[in-house]
Amino acid sequence: MQESLYNTNAPKKPTNLSINSDLLRQAKDYHINLSNALEQRLVEMLIEEKRREWKEENRDAIEAYNRRIEAGGVFSDGLRRF
Repeated sequence: MQESLYNTNAPKKPTNLSINSDLLRQAKDYHINLSNALEQRLVEMLIEEKRREWKEENRDAIEAYNRRIEAGGVFSDGLRRF
């Protein structure tokens, strides 16, 4: 089971922010829930950042693995028929 990115049961916290007035008007015209839209995009951004962070933290191991495969191939090289 995958660990949750954040506590979905945490209480909501009011905040103030400024956004482009035309974007706000259009969002209201389409009945877009700004709180949900912001939360969804924040989740996407957090996932992107955590992936970037993980790749950076594991860069040396990934490069070493790629060098090993490049030099010696993978165990199934002799078995593949495609």
